[in-house]
Amino acid sequence: MSDIVVLSATRTAIGTSHKGSLRETPAETLATIVVGESVRRAGVAADQVDDIVLAESLAGGGVLARYAAVANGMTHVPGHAVNRHCAGGLTAVGIAAAQIAAGMANVVVAGGVHSFSMAPELRWRVPGSDRPRTGMAPTFPHTESANDDVTIGVGWNTAQEAGITRDEMDAWALRSHQRATAAIDNLTFADEIVPVPGIDRGGAAISFAVDEHPRKNTSLQTLTALAPLHPEIPGFSITAGNASGINDAAAALVLATPEVADATGGTPLARVRAWQSVGVEPHRTGFGALDAISKILDRTGLTVADIDLWEINEAFASVPVAACRLLKIEEERVNVHGSGCSLGHPIAASGARMLTTLIHELGRRGGGTGIASMCAGGGMGGAVLVDVE
Repeated sequence: MSDIVVLSATRTAIGTSHKGSLRETPAETLATIVVGESVRRAGVAADQVDDIVLAESLAGGGVLARYAAVANGMTHVPGHAVNRHCAGGLTAVGIAAAQIAAGMANVVVAGGVHSFSMAPELRWRVPGSDRPRTGMAPTFPHTESANDDVTIGVGWNTAQEAGITRDEMDAWALRSHQRATAAIDNLTFADEIVPVPGIDRGGAAISFAVDEHPRKNTSLQTLTALAPLHPEIPGFSITAGNASGINDAAAALVLATPEVADATGGTPLARVRAWQSVGVEPHRTGFGALDAISKILDRTGLTVADIDLWEINEAFASVPVAACRLLKIEEERVNVHGSGCSLGHPIAASGARMLTTLIHELGRRGGGTGIASMCAGGGMGGAVLVDVE
């Protein structure tokens, strides 16, 4: 099987949904821009691209990867839509890597795009109930212990099982904001962000290129003062502060064979070494990230000590806290520039965004091995392992 190298890794800045700079930017626009720029930065010709694999969620139909292909003049590229909720962006990279490893493709663009601001809302009913629901269609049978409230099913259940306190989650969330705002101030993300059209608070057109969700003035006092999202549940500890945001963004990576990389004359950013997806009981969704990590380490023969940096999505702060506690991961190596609690969580784009940030950070540090992992709604999880020389 062929090695798989990463020729470029790009993303848009992350907008706050419904009131942020991307509130009127359609998902197809985000996809078109980030795919086009990722191909340009990779140094490959458009006619060399064999496929585009993009995760999408709540898109209301269509194939955004095909849209981006045609919009960028690549009518020969079919496009592939992936939906594995939060882990979709990582799954898209795994699918692209598998095509190349099997010798079925030489160049594949992979990533994800999500616009909460512009996505249609579905309306449905829980079987046996007259109570209407809006949002995502169900991914698993509704039960009392595994209902469609992700605040409970992911954040709270994970905290309960792992014995995580609210103080621990609030402290993690605070550090996430501190790290993200420091990275923004230091222009750490400048090399990975592709500017896209947006609008400011007053409705004027802007070029949007700076993550807007992190709060520089967040303090522990502010976080601890927030009310729990389910005050009717005794001891409930999940708040808007130790949970992820609702966001808009896109990210894309160009994967290729080493021969293509040699022909471009550039140096690959990274090598995709392994990828895994898992399923867990729906009420234990938060542990999908942990199980994906365990599975990818087992398949590669590596240990936690072999991994230099980690991206473990903060869908809820309880997830990375649980991973660090139960898998014995050093907290200082996890989400070094923030994650969902601060940067935000544009569902289908988050996995590719995390991988993009991870690859660029490993490059700044002179190389190393990293894992991006996340849980996904309905009891799923995914992980991708990369090496940077």
